[in-house]
Amino acid sequence: MTTTNLTVAILGPGGVGGLIGALLARAGHRVICLAGEETAAVLSRDGLRVESTRYGDFTAAVEADTELRKPVDAVFVTVKQTALEVALDRVPAQVLGDALVVPLLNGLDHLAVLRERYPSAKVVAGTIKVEATRTSPGRIVHTSPFAHLELAAPLDEFAEPLRHAGLGVALRTDETAMLWDKLAFLAPFALLTTRYQTDVGTVRSERRPELLAVLEEITAVARAAGAPVATETVLSFFDRAPQTMKSSMQRDAEAGRPLELDAIGGAVLRAGAAHGVGTPITARLVAEVARAADQVA
Repeated sequence: MTTTNLTVAILGPGGVGGLIGALLARAGHRVICLAGEETAAVLSRDGLRVESTRYGDFTAAVEADTELRKPVDAVFVTVKQTALEVALDRVPAQVLGDALVVPLLNGLDHLAVLRERYPSAKVVAGTIKVEATRTSPGRIVHTSPFAHLELAAPLDEFAEPLRHAGLGVALRTDETAMLWDKLAFLAPFALLTTRYQTDVGTVRSERRPELLAVLEEITAVARAAGAPVATETVLSFFDRAPQTMKSSMQRDAEAGRPLELDAIGGAVLRAGAAHGVGTPITARLVAEVARAADQVA
């Protein structure tokens, strides 16, 4: 892998993938977006258009296709968990070979799926903190003052061009701790904002006892799984979050899209069961969100 001219595929050029692809393309790297025929046609013609308070407004030319046809240095997997199985058909294992695979999905279970599907590739656990939304094919609105990646591997040569493109990158040594650091915040954030259809500011003020109870459950599961996550640390993230911040699950619910309920809430419940940690409040929230989604459907 060279640090000067990367060839990177983006599987799922939505809010997150589109922003990463646009920044890398703007920095001079070859970017191939993998999507459905209509989206691929728009991207091939118009490129990725970004509106960002941090990076400015710009358009980046990219390649686009419905399937990976030639080897790349790396592929970012940035589809929703609900679309993962179908999306992976766009990346044949024999074409991918030993490339780097960086999934930026919510939850825990996708790593095993990817490592089984791509035994020759290097699948690295990754997370991202960002607020970015695809408003239409190829149009990305980035509203957070940050776009920060964490990768659980010694990938200095790969991290450097990402940083040069404008992304924050931290390298971690413990993928379990890294994934639970994110899930311990994301699960209560997604479940509570979606259940009550409100922003994080209202949750932490009007629903604080329930927030604290859920945090106690989820951080207990995280610790049982081997991640040193403290309830007080996660609560401080909630208290510092912008008042009007919404979760992506909440936005999906508002738009009538499939929810990543199993990937986020289900992952906590499965880990709790595996480690003998009770999660009754989390289970209730998962069930209530699921019922509400079924009623809408």
